[in-house]
Amino acid sequence: MARAFNVMPMTREGTPRSERGALGDPPPRKATLQSAWREARELIWAHRRRMALGMLMMVASRLCGLVLPASSKFLIDEVVGKNRHELLLPLALAVAAAALMDAVCGLVLARVLGLAAQRAITDMRKRIQEHIVRLPIHYFDSTQTGVLISRIMTDAEGIRNLVGTGLVQLVGGLFTAVLALAVLMYLNWQLTLITLAILILFGGVMAVGFTRLRPLFRERGKIQAELTGRLGESLSGARVVKAYTAEGRERLVFAQGAHRLFRNVAMAVTGISAIQGFATLVIGIIGGVLIYFGGGAVAAGTMTLGDFIAYIFFTGLMAIPIINIANVGTQISEAFAGLDRIREVLAMPCENEGDAQRAEVPSVRGDVDFEDVWFEYEPGMPVLKGVSFHAPAGSTTALVGSSGSGKSTLIGLVMAFHRPTKGAVRVDGRDLSGLRLREFRRHLGVVLQENFLFDGTIGENIRFSRPRSSDAEMERASKLAHCHEFISRFEKGYETLVGERGVKLSGGQRQRVAIARALLAEPRLLILDEATSHLDSESEGQIQAGLAALRAGRTTFVIAHRLSTIRSADQILVLEAGQIVERGTHAELLALNGRYRVLYEQQHAVESNTFINPGEEFPGEAEKAAASRADTSPRPAGRDL
Repeated sequence: MARAFNVMPMTREGTPRSERGALGDPPPRKATLQSAWREARELIWAHRRRMALGMLMMVASRLCGLVLPASSKFLIDEVVGKNRHELLLPLALAVAAAALMDAVCGLVLARVLGLAAQRAITDMRKRIQEHIVRLPIHYFDSTQTGVLISRIMTDAEGIRNLVGTGLVQLVGGLFTAVLALAVLMYLNWQLTLITLAILILFGGVMAVGFTRLRPLFRERGKIQAELTGRLGESLSGARVVKAYTAEGRERLVFAQGAHRLFRNVAMAVTGISAIQGFATLVIGIIGGVLIYFGGGAVAAGTMTLGDFIAYIFFTGLMAIPIINIANVGTQISEAFAGLDRIREVLAMPCENEGDAQRAEVPSVRGDVDFEDVWFEYEPGMPVLKGVSFHAPAGSTTALVGSSGSGKSTLIGLVMAFHRPTKGAVRVDGRDLSGLRLREFRRHLGVVLQENFLFDGTIGENIRFSRPRSSDAEMERASKLAHCHEFISRFEKGYETLVGERGVKLSGGQRQRVAIARALLAEPRLLILDEATSHLDSESEGQIQAGLAALRAGRTTFVIAHRLSTIRSADQILVLEAGQIVERGTHAELLALNGRYRVLYEQQHAVESNTFINPGEEFPGEAEKAAASRADTSPRPAGRDL
């Protein structure tokens, strides 16, 4: 099962990527019990005022709870034994008033600590989400989305038992036990010592039990995260699953994970049940001790009947809170297990750590230099080897080469997703590693081969790069990207919902929306990763004109598999095995009769043999695009694209 969930992800260049990330990244710091406890102390201190009020309400509630057992002695020895019936009304009123006060304090306690717990959970979720989105890109490459969601949503939920009623109940139980112990020592210290010895034995068993249970709770969170991640992938890839009739395989993988979770829960339930069963045994033993020794004391005249009845009540007040620690302790153990996992994530260094000491980036001209750049994801397995080139401001640099040659890694270095193992990437003469990441990336525009759209409206997706842009600016970018035409035909126009990942739009429509999003950003550095791969010939011609306008005055990097789309590039870099083997313009590289010409002629031969016009990628793409233009309504979510 572990293999089914923990498949090591690969880079686009085919290099295995572990959770350690790229060479040079500091390894993640493991969480410990001490760090989890430190996190718990910080949580409690952050909500100390509500916690203090909760503790005050708890003390008042517990003191009120002592009135009823204490009144039993007076009822038996004074009212019944001495016929002092005038004490009945005051005694009843005292018990009723204590009960009312106990109820009010309990209500206030639940209200105060309930809100404190929810506020703490919300703050923790915000803190984890803020930290995770600032982690290096290799962390997302090596971690399932479901795992990250579990860290943010599920693990944070457990802290309610620290800031909420759990910890206060634990402290309240101990407080009541101490008070009851003092009264018991006053009533009969010999009998109390015997009872206390039994409870200490029970406490030792509980301590051992929680030590065994805590790793199970921690492992359960890990299993749930992996299971959620795999389920999310299976549902997101429903089209692929159905296309390859893999429903049975996915059912088997999920069933294996579910049974693994079941086994963990079964072991935890067995452990908790054993502790609770032992608690029941302890209660029985204490009851037997009370009957034997207490009954003997009453018979011998060393204890009154009222003392004995009160002793039984106070014994319950001391024993039951300690026994209830089994339940509360389980909740707190789960909370600490969640804090362990949260602490591991929060201990990971963010990619923008140290930005305060880095140089500001108020503007970017776009002059890019690679100086003997080496990069490797794993030690001893370089993906880029001594890459050097200069991309002047406003120029277009195209990257071509076979799969695994290092094109995407090179682009990742330009976007500061990775740091060079050796060498330097310079922007406007300044080392990129010395610039503030957030400020630098504000000057980037990106159009990827598989463009991601959020589940919202078309307008919201276009405005994602500049949320405060005007309608006129958005429409101008849309017209330049040639998507305004099909958007206008939708009944709701720019308010049309695109569905999860943009599933209600065709591939070409999604790509044009992504281009409009990049246009609206007005970037100085533009990244185009096969930006016209989903377009038919006619649409591609229109988009090429729009991209030409977009590239004007901007430094552009283009990854292209269809070489016909990069003829106008100022320079073309041919990469093989992480090295630049050729460079020049389209005409110059053809004249070299080298690797570029081989790639160009191979592609031209494939296009000719499959009757594809230059610029088309698949047979029938133009016909499909024509049909798409004829039917411009949003596609239903279940339609196979």
